[in-house]
Amino acid sequence: MRRLLFYALWILLALALPYSLKAQSPDRIGAPSLFTDIKAHQVGDLITINIFENASAQNESKTETKKEGTFDANGGPGIGPLDFIPLFGVSGDATSEFKGDGKTLRSNRLSARMTARVTGVTANGDLLIEGSRVVGVNDDKESLTLTGVVRPSDIGGDNSVASYLIADAHIVYTGKGAAGTGSRPGLIVRILNWIF
Repeated sequence: MRRLLFYALWILLALALPYSLKAQSPDRIGAPSLFTDIKAHQVGDLITINIFENASAQNESKTETKKEGTFDANGGPGIGPLDFIPLFGVSGDATSEFKGDGKTLRSNRLSARMTARVTGVTANGDLLIEGSRVVGVNDDKESLTLTGVVRPSDIGGDNSVASYLIADAHIVYTGKGAAGTGSRPGLIVRILNWIF
């Protein structure tokens, strides 16, 4: 029994020794141990970004004005040398009314998952990230680029971070090809929109 215990301890020591030597090597300073999650922490490391952007804005205005006026004037008949002026009267009504309604509704939603690279580390340890992703299907190209700053504490155990936790985030999603061209207005419509 004692011999079996000795062999088990020897095997555990032999398995743990390479990892302890690797962790002490100069090029692995700050590397995670066997008992911690592997997270991006230095330049060149990769990090997964979960992009969930949902923005909506609504603006509504209503204006209503109404103005009414009535006038009435009577005169005559003339007296003396003005007796040729007959009896007269003038009356009238004036109404001015305006109603205006305006409503603006805008909604944007973007959901994606991509991997970015750590391009720098700030003085306080925050990570500067940058990534791009281009997907081409037939003649259509969809590109997604992202830059920003991530706090190491916001990185999850699976080495991922949500886009709403990225500071100074700059996310651009563009598409080129037949699908994008077909959704654009024609040249004449664009010129008229520019003029008016």
